[in-house]
Amino acid sequence: MIEIKKNVFEVGSKHFDRRLFDELIPLPDGTTYNAYIIKGFDKTALIDTVDPVKTDVLLEHLKELKISKIDYVIAHHGEQDHSGSIPAVLAKFPAAKVVTNEKCKVELMDHLLVAEDRFIVVADGEKLPLGGKTLEFIFTPWVHWPETFCTYLAEDKILFTCDFFGSHLASSEAYVVDECKVYESAKRYFAEIMMPFRSLIVKNIEKISKYDFTLIAPSHGPIYDKPKFIIDAYKDWTSDRVKNEVVFPYVSMHGSTKAMADHFVEALAKKGITVKPFNLTETDIGELAISLVDAATIVIGSPTVLAGPHPAAVYAAYLANALRPKLRYASIMGSFGWGGKTVETIKGMLTNLKVELLEPVLVKGHPKEADLKALDSLAQTVYNKHQADSLVMKGEN
Repeated sequence: MIEIKKNVFEVGSKHFDRRLFDELIPLPDGTTYNAYIIKGFDKTALIDTVDPVKTDVLLEHLKELKISKIDYVIAHHGEQDHSGSIPAVLAKFPAAKVVTNEKCKVELMDHLLVAEDRFIVVADGEKLPLGGKTLEFIFTPWVHWPETFCTYLAEDKILFTCDFFGSHLASSEAYVVDECKVYESAKRYFAEIMMPFRSLIVKNIEKISKYDFTLIAPSHGPIYDKPKFIIDAYKDWTSDRVKNEVVFPYVSMHGSTKAMADHFVEALAKKGITVKPFNLTETDIGELAISLVDAATIVIGSPTVLAGPHPAAVYAAYLANALRPKLRYASIMGSFGWGGKTVETIKGMLTNLKVELLEPVLVKGHPKEADLKALDSLAQTVYNKHQADSLVMKGEN
């Protein structure tokens, strides 16, 4: 718990040992659930709450601050890591009202059973005076749910952004200190959560840029006291520019696809292309997601199982398709025993990607000399495409 501006306190919780989010997303560095108290002359507002497993920490912080009343609970987002402690806060402060938009109100009624009479519904751009401190609500849909919004505290020039610009990073430091570490954590967060909404994020960055803020206070990770750092990163990640890189998730059962993978990685490297191979039996899916943020090409490698791709390769294709990265090219390679539809199946799973599909390389059994030459040809095709594409940043990997 810290005071970030006069009468503005961070009162959330750190979760150092959490290792999985939504039973899906790896958390190598834990996470935080940031919540903020704003004390005006007349009213007191709580910005978001915390995950239910940390409700006691939030309530203890409010007790330490001697908060005797809360007038408003600003609910930016219906997901429980932000809203899950709202029922406990309302029970503790029975006069408090939940301030949110109509979409989030419905979510909180459905998921947390908050009574309808506990809500104040606000509109985009509406202001809420607290006495010497004024909150303005900025709707920023699809960062990352349709109801998500931000709050601007005008007098202190703080932008509270909920998941927008967040990072799953539990640290004893309240502000960004190690920019390299925070950059990687924020990029992982963007890749796993925000990347499917890239075009909408561009519009929301434009929207918040009209406000004069010196702090960005997200609901996960450290506070940005140099906001340009994270805004510039988001502008880069959401741009159409890609790097001279190939992301190469693959799986091999009996060594044939592995032999192809080893040859292909070397062929690309000889041409100055950065290749990021991921053995899908051992891969941190978050690392794979990060690599997709700004790569030019994805190649999926798979053996054939029951006439189709290996389930691990299916998952990699599903992930890439769901995250909708700004890839430019895609291809498939692998091996088979007697036949199947590996190529057709994987192609059919990449419909969300606006990519050019390059000629796949599928071989029977262990790769022979002609098969290795086909991989060399694919590497050459990737090189030629990258060199000719104005959106591929040459020499930047």
